[in-house]
Amino acid sequence: METRDNTIVSFRGEIFGNTTIQSSTEEKFQNETLRPILKIQNDLLVAVFINYAVKQKNVFFDLTPQKKMDYIENVIQRDIKFRNSLKGIVLGLFTISEYNEYIQNSSNLNKRMMNLLIERLKNQEQILQI
Repeated sequence: METRDNTIVSFRGEIFGNTTIQSSTEEKFQNETLRPILKIQNDLLVAVFINYAVKQKNVFFDLTPQKKMDYIENVIQRDIKFRNSLKGIVLGLFTISEYNEYIQNSSNLNKRMMNLLIERLKNQEQILQI
């Protein structure tokens, strides 16, 4: 029987971005852990965002494309409960060793995670076309 960590790593697939000897530990973590998890969780993250927007009186859906971009960024930066929910979706797919690495520098890694997530949501056609 495979362990949880082996199962998680095996279904993530490829690593994104290039890491070199000069890459910081944060950059390695971003490319080896955060990017693959965000890719796997993409559909769920989009569904969670759409649900959030609906619960916020559908304001998002009447905005211009540029205002939608601003809205995505502002919501993720300012709504702490929503931000923590999104973080949990990502953290749930960390291995134990990745989690231990994460807690050593969670502040900077959270910034990277949220920036990647913001860009990912901004590039989702299904959100912008609704």
